[in-house]
Amino acid sequence: MNERGYDERRLQDFLAGRARGFTRRDLLLLTTAAGAAAAIPGPAAAAPGTTPAAAAGPIVKPLPPELFRTLGTNAETRWSALKDQGYYVPVDRFFVRNHTSTPIIDGASWSLEVSGSGLRGGPARYDLGRLRRFPAVTVPAAVECAGNGRGYFTTQQGQAVSGTAWTLGAVGVARWRGVRLSTVLRHAGLSRHAVDVQPIGLDANFVSGGVDLGPVRRPFPLAKALDDVILAYEMNGSELPADHGHPVRVIVPGWIGIASIKWVGRIEVSAEPLFSPWNTQFYRLFGPGHPAEGQPFDRQVVKSAFELEAGATFAAGTRTTLSGRSWSAAGPIRRVDVSTDGGTTWRRARFHGATPGGVWQRWELDWTPAAGAHELLARATDVHGNTQPDVTAHNTLGYLFDAVVRVPVSAA
Repeated sequence: MNERGYDERRLQDFLAGRARGFTRRDLLLLTTAAGAAAAIPGPAAAAPGTTPAAAAGPIVKPLPPELFRTLGTNAETRWSALKDQGYYVPVDRFFVRNHTSTPIIDGASWSLEVSGSGLRGGPARYDLGRLRRFPAVTVPAAVECAGNGRGYFTTQQGQAVSGTAWTLGAVGVARWRGVRLSTVLRHAGLSRHAVDVQPIGLDANFVSGGVDLGPVRRPFPLAKALDDVILAYEMNGSELPADHGHPVRVIVPGWIGIASIKWVGRIEVSAEPLFSPWNTQFYRLFGPGHPAEGQPFDRQVVKSAFELEAGATFAAGTRTTLSGRSWSAAGPIRRVDVSTDGGTTWRRARFHGATPGGVWQRWELDWTPAAGAHELLARATDVHGNTQPDVTAHNTLGYLFDAVVRVPVSAA
């Protein structure tokens, strides 16, 4: 159930030769390749029933600059686009994280294969209609890239990191509707020997450091699969869009975004430990202070964002309301403190709005700025006492940035 504890155990299984799914040779190639974390699009071979979206670019939906910053195959939400948008992020401004390109999948011909040594019998197959006949659940959940905030390692802390230079827009909360994964696994016939569950995506194979790593996949323990994971086919009350996993994606509440595999086409249920590149070379902490084999992640960290753009201008001497959101995978937010003078003084922000599932908290603070330059800061604390620090511990792949972000603005 605990992401870090699970990854630590699987790392030891991998090092001892007990885990299946990723070879030491490939790990060595990735580790020694220059820029191992840099994404190089994989071959365009599409899975059955899919067509590459290359003609339209790596992302299908429109990406107007007032809503998104485009970053290669990815697009992050501008926080100014979330002001007055309610608790859930609308689909038209929900961030996109792609390893290659969004595939176009025909929902009518799509099916999900559930197979592996952790089942009592042979493979089971489910089309979309069959999944919809199972009891449905609706879950408010965040999806957040583990590298959200990565750009601030460089711009705010002066440290070099590899990977997409997200600011804070690689996160979104939506209302996901689908079937519990536990329902499908039990229907397929779980064996008492099952230990790991690994969803596998239908997007094109991913290549990094000259190594073809195959389709995007990342295992999690059976206990998590039977707890709160869902196979989602709707997002915010509508059919799941292509960029967000149509026709079906996995939603793993509380875990880093890579666990919530999009365009899922197969789920392996294994009676032996599984490992993949996405919890071996990627999504681990490397660098000074971390072990050579990488340190497994804990769950996501505490963050806060103002619903405005850096460099925004306000009317001097006029009262305005600053707004923002704070979130933590460890639990609901207990308090948010805001500074409008670069951290010299702090005031408690007031909470507003409903918080379904306690996924994130909206807040606001009244402010009458004097003419000149100002620096805004927001610091959140969750119900377990986790508080944003002034500086985030460095790791070379730029994961889990949780420091208070300094946002320059001005008034005239």
